[in-house]
Amino acid sequence: MEESLVSASTIVWLAFAVGGVFGFVANRTNFCTMGAVSDIVNMGDWNRMRMWALAIATAILGTAALQWLGLFDASKSIYTGNRLTWFSHLLGGLCFGIGMTLASGCGSKTLIRIGGGNLKSIVVFVFLAIGAYMTMRGLFGVWRVRHLDNIATELPHGQDLPAFLGAATGMASGTALLATALAVGGGLLLWSLARREAWRSDVILGGVVVGVTVVAGWYVSAHIGYVAEHPETLEEAFIATNSGRAESLTFVAPVAYTLELLLLWSDTSRVVTFGIASVLGVIAGSAAYAVVSRGFRIESFRDAGDLVRHMAGGLLMGFGGVTALGCTIGQGITGLSTLALGSILTTLAIIVGSAITMKIQYWLMMRGA
Repeated sequence: MEESLVSASTIVWLAFAVGGVFGFVANRTNFCTMGAVSDIVNMGDWNRMRMWALAIATAILGTAALQWLGLFDASKSIYTGNRLTWFSHLLGGLCFGIGMTLASGCGSKTLIRIGGGNLKSIVVFVFLAIGAYMTMRGLFGVWRVRHLDNIATELPHGQDLPAFLGAATGMASGTALLATALAVGGGLLLWSLARREAWRSDVILGGVVVGVTVVAGWYVSAHIGYVAEHPETLEEAFIATNSGRAESLTFVAPVAYTLELLLLWSDTSRVVTFGIASVLGVIAGSAAYAVVSRGFRIESFRDAGDLVRHMAGGLLMGFGGVTALGCTIGQGITGLSTLALGSILTTLAIIVGSAITMKIQYWLMMRGA
């Protein structure tokens, strides 16, 4: 019996819907990784960090459930291969953390702010896309491959934590997956909800819905869009993904592909993909909330220095995100949902880079006061 082939437009519209939900809820709850780090560094407030942890926990548990049910195979994503490019994860994460602090938000926050009318974020979007494209295929690309990605550790198994547990104990892969997901995801869930103030509606809503959108992204690209044998190539295929693998939400390379599509619209080989549709969906969802809540307002730069900082931040995020294979969402939630070691390294490096930059900014501000 011939396998039915889902249309690319179906995957694209579903990705747009997933992105729309993410954008609407993230704007509604002020979900922001850089904001979470800033709240801790500057005010000692952990609520938005708990929201982020809740999103990670939801994504881990939901993704593990998909794998247990046979609806998703994490080995078919970019995250769990046996080649650990640890230096790229650390350097890229640091650069991304610095960049998102200079640019007043990560890739997802940039899209959310565009939906809310922020002109500064349009500039960040363009420079993030340029930096990402230069790092994928342009000026920085060859240098990255030759001098950064070559620094790697070859593992005898996948780099996901269940693979390490299985190799160390001889545990079956399914059992190792459940044990690790329950330990890590359950632990983060308990920590995120351990304080009474974390039970606010915005923390619960933002954490749960953002995590669920990542799981939904995996389901759309890796199950609905999966074809074991494409009728034209006779090979395994994931419909409408740029990487040709299973994808979920991430906002660095897809931003570059979005700008590329806008610049080369007349080139019929350039089409809307899962990643591009999710980017546009986040903007649309955020704009919808901004209009409904009457929060849409035009915001621009204070001065030339503000412009330069945002431009530099966008470039650093583009370079860092491609080098580290993701951003605060692409690695910090989507990658972590696969329990990949590289995602853990990147996420920690992003937090460190952002926190250090905030401290330096505060020192410079006090020095100039």
